[in-house]
Amino acid sequence: MKTRVAVIFGGVSVEHEVSVISALQAIQHMDDTKYEVIPLYISKDRTWYTGEDLLDIDNYKDLKGLLQRSQKVILSRGGNNSVELHKDPKPRFGKSYIGEIDVAFPIIHGTFGEDGVLQGYLELLNLPYVGCDVLSSSTGMDKVAMKHIYRDSGLPILDYVWFYSTEWNEDQDSLVKKIENTLSYPVIVKPANLGSSVGISKAANVDELEEAVELASEFTTKIVVEKMVQNMTEVNCSVLGDYEAAEASVCEEVLGSDEILSYEDKYTGGGASKDSGASKGMESTNRVIPAEIGEEKTREIQEIAVKSFQLLGCSGVSRIDFMIDKGEDKVYINEINTIPGSLSFYLWEPTGKPYKQLTDELIQLALKRQREREKLMFSIDSNLFSMSNLSGGKGSKK
Repeated sequence: MKTRVAVIFGGVSVEHEVSVISALQAIQHMDDTKYEVIPLYISKDRTWYTGEDLLDIDNYKDLKGLLQRSQKVILSRGGNNSVELHKDPKPRFGKSYIGEIDVAFPIIHGTFGEDGVLQGYLELLNLPYVGCDVLSSSTGMDKVAMKHIYRDSGLPILDYVWFYSTEWNEDQDSLVKKIENTLSYPVIVKPANLGSSVGISKAANVDELEEAVELASEFTTKIVVEKMVQNMTEVNCSVLGDYEAAEASVCEEVLGSDEILSYEDKYTGGGASKDSGASKGMESTNRVIPAEIGEEKTREIQEIAVKSFQLLGCSGVSRIDFMIDKGEDKVYINEINTIPGSLSFYLWEPTGKPYKQLTDELIQLALKRQREREKLMFSIDSNLFSMSNLSGGKGSKK
């Protein structure tokens, strides 16, 4: 019997379209002799859909028509500890039951998909899922929390200042002074919890800083300002595994059209591929694989990548983005992407791990984690309410 894998994609983040591209790529490279794929698309209004038409990228050009042909669904707990897919709303005649799901495969980039929110929902359902758990997802997504952990653990990160947009509105002058004294110009201003270069800009003076903070504030209330490395090489490395064992991929050197690799650089440069049925996504970015940075620097980055992955308790596949300050010959962690674009398959194929093997290992890691959790105790079999000394509505703790 095939394992029923629900690939969840779309979502309400600014990376919605990128999620569709990544998900359809992954679906096309799953072993259909082992897995039965169930597409679960989350629209921008938070409605869940399934249906065969969701598997064709061309159908998304007419999204309204696509959703009219697709089935609205909900997930629910069934008997025998199962998770079931049902029609929503329940039809007046006939059954609402569509089928069962054995494991979920979230491929939603950004907020409400990569930040632990979806993972928490899947854990409440007790549904095994691919990738990082709630804690590693949320800390990986929040650049401030991530930087705190990496800094306190001795991993190399750039100096930074962070604040809430309300603090900026209330006391902009003191924050500007803090940024100028701590970092000096030029700086990079980022939303703390977005990816794909959305809302990121550089600032070489106070006027540009104000504009950059205003842009970032359109996407988040939490903002990070970092010292800008002006003479840098951008290098990425993927990691696959979990807390027990993890391996690093080859490194890539990313070539952008500006100092900051833009959303367009990452996702629209390669156009569409008729062979794949979906845009090439991150595969289309201008890059050099393997990165031409020398064996010693490659090993250094791969070692840091694995440490940063396991330090957060990550699982599945992630991509860690680095900057090499060529003037100082120093490596810095930029960020970790716990659901990377295209699942970073292009960094694993040069290692001899084809995309089909990558998706297989990711699903097996999810099932392994579920087996481990089934051995743990999450509740105690006792009836506190039967105790005679409870005082009812008074809420006494005696």
